[in-house]
Amino acid sequence: MIYLDNAATTPVRREALEAMWPFLTGGFGNPSSHHQRGEAAAAALTAARRDVAAVFGCRPGEVVFTSGGTEAANLAVKGIALGAPRGRHLVTTPIEHEAVLASADYLHRVHGFAITFLAVDATGLVDPAELAAVIRDDTTLVSVQYANNEVGTIQPLAELAAVTRSHGVPFHTDAVQAAGWLPLDIAALGVDALGISGHKVGAPPGIGALFVRGRYTLEPVLHGGGQERGKRSGTENVGGAVALATALRLADGERVDAAARTTNLRDALIDGVLRGVAGARLTGHRVNRLPGTASFVFPGTSGEAVLLELERTGIVCSSGSACAAGSDEASHVLTALGIEGTVAQTAVRFTLAASTSADEVTETVASVRAAVDAIARLGA
Repeated sequence: MIYLDNAATTPVRREALEAMWPFLTGGFGNPSSHHQRGEAAAAALTAARRDVAAVFGCRPGEVVFTSGGTEAANLAVKGIALGAPRGRHLVTTPIEHEAVLASADYLHRVHGFAITFLAVDATGLVDPAELAAVIRDDTTLVSVQYANNEVGTIQPLAELAAVTRSHGVPFHTDAVQAAGWLPLDIAALGVDALGISGHKVGAPPGIGALFVRGRYTLEPVLHGGGQERGKRSGTENVGGAVALATALRLADGERVDAAARTTNLRDALIDGVLRGVAGARLTGHRVNRLPGTASFVFPGTSGEAVLLELERTGIVCSSGSACAAGSDEASHVLTALGIEGTVAQTAVRFTLAASTSADEVTETVASVRAAVDAIARLGA
């Protein structure tokens, strides 16, 4: 099997499993308990928070552990917007992950927020000048994804954050897909909140982390025992936090070399598909894209049929965001890029890992050509 759906989830790293194992077995104490086992769990949680903060370049107290990227986005968007709002206006884009879009919709429906959606160009990029033009005196938050989960386009995050900073507006970014591929240094990025998900970097599902700059008040989404310094109640997932910290530290340390190598393979995949498949179109920015993401539409076919044909030959990929699996609707990301709905439904996304080989890319290109030809002949 050639697994090219790493944007959906990655295999758990052995180092992460080994790091978390003690806290799933003998060291299962509750970090809020005042006895030896609980204090050991609390110490492990503190160390994990410190390791994540080191990757972010922030203070450990600015890191909140969550159940994943979705909760991190909900906590950031709702929490900042409701924590100490200077108004009820939120700015985002139409190509965000559903966790951000649904949170914005909640703020609109329940709390009366006005939402401005920034336009994106045909490659998915946001123009910093447009952001500057739409910020108002009552804008309380801007949320723009670091790198898109479907097409891989990387936003000019530092430029966008500079615009919001000049207006005194907090800036949140969903960095779930960027983690392990792009720098997460919040000082260089200039962001005020940044969320990641463990299972995208080699930790198990069910753990994530959110950086929120200390000066911002955060209204909790979950209420209860006041864990995570009152920002996120619930008994902490100590084993998950340890696994996330381990996987993130290793992925970030390997990031530069892995990104360079994978970019070359990604480009070989893109070039091979565009040369060999009549009518194939790349989606997203040709250059400013995640090192491992190559996404296409194949007009005249069915994306799901192509996926099934590829899986029959041992290649696993996806039609877009795994979070939208099973939906009959055209991708909101692709339609926002100006792609017609019927064409958007022919989308196929390949997401490579640092371990993907050149031979696997060569085999994938040949299989894509054969699959699309077969589907086109059948009129699927």
